[in-house]
Amino acid sequence: MDLSENLIQQYLNQLSYSTPQEKEFIKQHLSVKCYKKGDYYLESGQVQTEMGFICSGLIRRFYINEKGNQITTGFTKENEYITDYPAFIRQRASKYYLQCLEPTTIVNFPYQIIQECYSKYRNSEMQGRLIAENVLTILNDRVESFLFNTAEERYLKFISENPNLIQRVSLTHLASFLGIERQSLSRIRSKLAKN
Repeated sequence: MDLSENLIQQYLNQLSYSTPQEKEFIKQHLSVKCYKKGDYYLESGQVQTEMGFICSGLIRRFYINEKGNQITTGFTKENEYITDYPAFIRQRASKYYLQCLEPTTIVNFPYQIIQECYSKYRNSEMQGRLIAENVLTILNDRVESFLFNTAEERYLKFISENPNLIQRVSLTHLASFLGIERQSLSRIRSKLAKN
């Protein structure tokens, strides 16, 4: 088995609700693509035509605000779906950039085939619902963290939920994600180190 075949198998293995017949149909339409650090999986203004599943690597999601600053809104790592889901399901242009922070390998599943699976296989709808629920939960948690948590609480939550990411993400990107200046993040980190 070559690497692509292994990665496709890795993707199919996590489709827990799919029957062998469904997986065989899906397998024919999957493709594997490798990206270098700094490459874009998706850029603002583009329509995402494939759902991505990260086999290895890390991607940062950001937008550029009216002042020209990059505002990080999330990180997606291995064994997670990479998508601007609301734009993807409507097949509209994304407002976000999805950029590789590391060399990244992604299994891609075309939008049209996903739709075909929904109409052919009932289990595919379940899989789609689970992905949608996961995306909705992540987005909701992010909004609520800004409404109800301090910057320090957001930082502590991030490191408790993503212990393996803290070494892989720059302080600049992390500060942007937390909605604070980099100096504020440094103060929080040094305060916590003293405790």
